[in-house]
Amino acid sequence: MSQPPSPTSAPTGVLIVGSITVDVTTFSSRLPARGETVLGNDFTLVLGGKGANQAVAAGLAGGSAHMVGCVGSDVFADLAVGGLRDAGVNIDNVRTVSGPTGVAHIRVDDSGENDIVMVPLANSSLCEEQVDAAFSALGSSCRVLLTQLEIPWALTQYSIRKAHDAGLTVILDPAPAATLDEAIWPLVDIVTPNETEASILTGIAVTDEASAIDAGRWFTARGAKSALITMAAAGAVLVTADRVERFISIPVDAVDTTAAGDAFAGYLGASLAGGLDLHDAIARAMGAGALTVTRRGASPSLPHRDDVDALLTR
Repeated sequence: MSQPPSPTSAPTGVLIVGSITVDVTTFSSRLPARGETVLGNDFTLVLGGKGANQAVAAGLAGGSAHMVGCVGSDVFADLAVGGLRDAGVNIDNVRTVSGPTGVAHIRVDDSGENDIVMVPLANSSLCEEQVDAAFSALGSSCRVLLTQLEIPWALTQYSIRKAHDAGLTVILDPAPAATLDEAIWPLVDIVTPNETEASILTGIAVTDEASAIDAGRWFTARGAKSALITMAAAGAVLVTADRVERFISIPVDAVDTTAAGDAFAGYLGASLAGGLDLHDAIARAMGAGALTVTRRGASPSLPHRDDVDALLTR
């Protein structure tokens, strides 16, 4: 179990408020058309959920990761909690509630592309009192908040406001994309949509670097300090009020894109909490995302920091 830093040291923890699921993933040569059945070639049952994946990634990155979320009272709960614990994530603020643990059904084809249906279940039981307790216990020892949109929006918004007021760096992964209250953007330090999510949120069709920059400016015009638009093999662009920075992707052979964005967010949060500047933190996060797509599954595909550092060195 990770320990909070001494009162004289700078906070280095990462607080993750978000979803915890068990991922049921099928692999097949192609995805079925509507009403069609295809034969698959593999199946996995592992820890998932954007919140849990980001927490695992932050832990593997070397960060002091603290998960805030809910699991159910079913047989899947042990798998979920055990996966977090095994990755070195602090689970003191993971609550067990009556009923089933959240589930995500993921389908992956031979190109590595996927589609996902996520059923929140226990994740819907996350409450303000649980978030308050986590901030009371950990707010002074954490430097970064990671959060997403697989929990009720009111709880995401509440957590962002708490983190902003406590002086934490707020990183919002706006997935799955949905229309949000624009009052939240001035409280967000870094928003990290992929091109699809950026298109949905801004109404700008993100198809290339120029349109990604336009989408990034949509976020900063509404108060976000930074917008980091990720575009898979096309790299990423960082947009702030006064500059644009481009990041080139690392060429890899993609097997499964599941959790690539979560790896990116977890490594970004842990790297910033550990003291890296934003440029170097993004470069490290891109290395983590690149390695993730070369492996199957959600949490099992998340890379250890030694592998990420070796990739970046090469």
